[in-house]
Amino acid sequence: MNGIRSALSIERGDKVTRLEAFVDAAFAFAVTLLVISGDQIPASIAMLKEAMKQIPTYAASFAIIMQFWMNHADWSRRFGMEDAASERLSLLLVFMLLIFVYPLKMVFGSFFSLVSGGFLPAQFSISAWADVPVLFQTFAIGFGSMALITCLLFQRASTLGPGLGFSAEEIGYAKYKRLLWAMVVVFSVISFLLAAFIPAKPETGIWIGMPGFIFFGLNLVQLALRRRYYRTVLA
Repeated sequence: MNGIRSALSIERGDKVTRLEAFVDAAFAFAVTLLVISGDQIPASIAMLKEAMKQIPTYAASFAIIMQFWMNHADWSRRFGMEDAASERLSLLLVFMLLIFVYPLKMVFGSFFSLVSGGFLPAQFSISAWADVPVLFQTFAIGFGSMALITCLLFQRASTLGPGLGFSAEEIGYAKYKRLLWAMVVVFSVISFLLAAFIPAKPETGIWIGMPGFIFFGLNLVQLALRRRYYRTVLA
C-alpha cells in the first residue's frame, strides 16, 4: 500500500511552465469576474446587505471553477505532459472557461433566487418561460465542453503513459480521472436534451428544473466511482 501511495504522489511536472502559469492566471481572472458587488463598491449598509446576498451564487460558481483548476493542476503535476496536443487542450480549456463563467453565475443566481423565494436575488431577469431551457442548455454546453477537455487530458496521460514510462498505478489513476470527467460529459448531454424536450410552460411546474436537478445525481455517481477506485488502490 505504501508503494502505491508513493507512486501516486510522484510529481513529474514539478516546475511551473509558462503555459501552466498562463492557465493559473486565466482561472484567477475568471474568479474575479464573479465578484459579489459587481463593478461598484457598496455605498450604504443597505447596498452592502444586498451585495452579501450574492455570496451563495459566488461560492457555488467558485467551487465549480476550482474543480476544473484543481484537476488541471493535478494532471500537470502528476504527468508533466508538454506535447502540442496537450498544450492546445489546456488553451482550449481556458477559452471555454472565459465563455462559461457568466452562464455559470446566471444558473446559480437563478437557482438560489428560486429556492429562497426571491430573497437571494439574481442579477439578471428571465422574461419568458422559453428563456429557462436556453439557460440550462448554455450551462450544459459550457460545463460539458470543459469536462470533455479535462477528460481528454487524462485520456492522453493514460494512452501515452506506457511509452512515457508511467507506472501502472499512474495509468490507473489517469483512467479513473478520465472516467469521472466522462460522467460529467454524459450528464451534461442528458441535461441539454432534457432542456430541449421538457415543455417550457407554467404547467410543467418543478419539472422544468430537471435539466439542473440531474447534476445532483452526477455527484452520487462520482462518489460511487471514487469509493470503488480507492478500495481498489488501497486493497
